[in-house]
Amino acid sequence: MKGGERRERIVAELQASATPVSGSSLAKAVGVSRQVVVQDIALLRADGHDIVATSRGYVLLGGSGEPQVPTRLVKVCHGLDDLADELTTIVDLGGAVLNVMVNHRVYGKITGDLDIRNRRDVERYLENIHSGKSYPLLTVTSGYHFHRIAADSEEQLDEIEAALREKGYLAEILPYEGDLK
Repeated sequence: MKGGERRERIVAELQASATPVSGSSLAKAVGVSRQVVVQDIALLRADGHDIVATSRGYVLLGGSGEPQVPTRLVKVCHGLDDLADELTTIVDLGGAVLNVMVNHRVYGKITGDLDIRNRRDVERYLENIHSGKSYPLLTVTSGYHFHRIAADSEEQLDEIEAALREKGYLAEILPYEGDLK
């Protein structure tokens, strides 16, 4: 099966499922390794398919534009020293950090995909940051940034939001930022 056919089959598998589909299940369905599926998912996202990675598998956003898994946009503020704690707080409570976004006054909305789902992903991200290869987006907005978080339930998202609030990371979404959702 060629790459294009394989990616079409992956999209069909995701469309046919009412629940998240694991990378292993997709790999078995199309006859490749899970790593090839991860690469195909990245290509599908780049091609405009809105695919969300959750702790239970991949989900294709429905035709209505509403996700089949709960997601929430949260605004947070902290410095570089709190980056690891913020991310591990989210993943330890079962959340997946799908992306990071800043609302820069000059450049506008800048978004970067993260897809951080566990502590290993957090460590890998932090290694890249600390190696000097890149700087986190929060550095251009005095620590303020947004995350799109996915979880298996609204209750989990509530728990994550409460933990971020308790640690002092959660920031209020201002009226002019309401259109960022």
